[in-house]
Amino acid sequence: MRTDGVPSDLWTEMQAEGYDNPDSPMFAPELLDNTTSFLSHLAADGRALEFAIGTGRVALPLHARGVEVSGIEYSEAMATRLRQKTTEIPVVIGDMATTRVEGEFTLVYLVFNTIGNLFTQDAQVECFRNAARHLVPGGRFVVEVGVPALRRLPPGQQAIPFDVSVDHLGFDTYDLVTQRAISHHYLRKEDGSYRYMPHNFRYVWPSELDLMARLADLEFEVRFADWQKQPFSGESTSHVSVWRRPTT
Repeated sequence: MRTDGVPSDLWTEMQAEGYDNPDSPMFAPELLDNTTSFLSHLAADGRALEFAIGTGRVALPLHARGVEVSGIEYSEAMATRLRQKTTEIPVVIGDMATTRVEGEFTLVYLVFNTIGNLFTQDAQVECFRNAARHLVPGGRFVVEVGVPALRRLPPGQQAIPFDVSVDHLGFDTYDLVTQRAISHHYLRKEDGSYRYMPHNFRYVWPSELDLMARLADLEFEVRFADWQKQPFSGESTSHVSVWRRPTT
């Protein structure tokens, strides 16, 4: 956890070592093709800035499409792995709520639930304001995040499993007052024992994100259920939302 005022888990070498898993659904070529097609269209001929760029899962294929990409990453361990892959994507170490990158961008984006890594409302609001500070007039801020799965909570319970397999047990626990949550991961090791890895996050509703955008003087533009631009509905489990910095 950060101790300098912006609450967020710090990913260590242990998390970075296992992050680039080609068998993970988030590395599926079709998903990355849809994601980078969506983002490159919004970036147009300008520059893109990824908040929490990680090891470059999205930034690398977006850069391969011809988009000039920069990144902010809190974890030095994650950034080091990206730098081992390429020297063409500059990365600034810092948090996505306050860290500045030189220049202006037509696109700032934040993928795969990463807005929740900031686990207070104030920090999430500052993240929107930081995105707005980096955008040119008419530039867009894109967030991909899940819809809170509270409909799946049985009465009186606070835990929801999301993966139960031989090698991994994963479940989320929710605090309905603070909107704080923890993803609990139990990973089976080769010797049969398990390694516990918790991840703190704050769940946030689409309407709450829209209000955060308004506080940052960003205008809501569109919301889809996924990168394929499927319609967002009450049954959607995630969304890709776009806000725009006004031109006047």
